[in-house]
Amino acid sequence: MGPATPATVVRQGRRRANGALESEVLAALQRAGAPLTPREVQATLPGELTYSTVVTILSRLHGKDVLTRTPRGRAYAYAPVADEAGLAARRMHKVLDTLPDREAVLVRFVDGLTAADELLLRQVLSGRVFP
Repeated sequence: MGPATPATVVRQGRRRANGALESEVLAALQRAGAPLTPREVQATLPGELTYSTVVTILSRLHGKDVLTRTPRGRAYAYAPVADEAGLAARRMHKVLDTLPDREAVLVRFVDGLTAADELLLRQVLSGRVFP
């Protein structure tokens, strides 16, 4: 098999897109519950990701404002800025921020909710449920 392209990395005979690798790295950081250096992240992941690949993924996630980083020795230690629910909420806000008609998007979103999710949303909005 030839060398990996920038968009994919070979892991245990399979090719993984960068999005899948980013998800794996983010999940590893969330499981850790504490900031990790690239070497520590590399050690927690299955397969054979190179150190430079892990650094690249962490740098990209930091550039997307998904991770914070603080100096630790000669490297940075990375941590998620939020849990999975927080990250999903940030993605939803980013989508809303890019569209001119927020009202239409929100109306269509609510129209697509199940009855149970609509009830939960109503409770959250009325202050009866707190995350």
